[in-house]
Amino acid sequence: MKDCEIFSTLKVPCGSKIIIRADGRNFSGLSNILELERPYDELFANLMIDVCSDFFVEFSPRLIFTFSDEINVLLSEIPFNGRVEKLNSVFASYISGSFTKNIGKYLNYFNKDEPSNLKPISFDSRVIPLSDHGIIEYFKNRQNEAWRNCLNGYSYWKLREEYGKSRAVEILNKKKSSELHEILFERGLNMSEVPQWQRRGIGLYKKEISVEGYNPINKENVTSNRSKIYKDWKLPLFDNEFFNEILI
Repeated sequence: MKDCEIFSTLKVPCGSKIIIRADGRNFSGLSNILELERPYDELFANLMIDVCSDFFVEFSPRLIFTFSDEINVLLSEIPFNGRVEKLNSVFASYISGSFTKNIGKYLNYFNKDEPSNLKPISFDSRVIPLSDHGIIEYFKNRQNEAWRNCLNGYSYWKLREEYGKSRAVEILNKKKSSELHEILFERGLNMSEVPQWQRRGIGLYKKEISVEGYNPINKENVTSNRSKIYKDWKLPLFDNEFFNEILI
């Protein structure tokens, strides 16, 4: 019967690095149930950071980049012998489980008046094999997407304050970036003043930190360096210099 398992032997190409991208399934509907602040909710962002932290502790990747309901993971090692089916299924289920585990710390989901309306929370996952150069371009692309989401989201919700949903969509149709900036500026919002995590996303990676301690044998204060998961809410624009450290 094992021969009937479709694609069960499909593996990541030898020698490639891989990125895992996970996306929340039907999170637009979930955001309505959770009554999130629009266009950004800091409690939701903290929830996503906790999910990424759980993943980091479990699988020790090199970098996790998240914005909205999207999680991008650069793995340091490829587990499960590179089996794509296993990678996708385990990572999607792990992230879904972590999200469900952590949601109660930030948002009122399980105590809704009508629990029968609640549905299981799920993420999908895909494997993306890339070269070192491809990895840099990939994360630049996703950070650009985070910026587009930010600009479009603020434009839409600012217009929603004045117009209905259909009219807001109609006004924004085929608008250029410069025109969106003008719409927001006319309404008192300068996008350069929007929090950096909303414009560029949030990163998690290992960072060396100095720790002060005491050596009881020599009876002296000592300083040591330790690697710690760093949650970067003020990411720079992704460039080669940033990834030169990540890819070492």
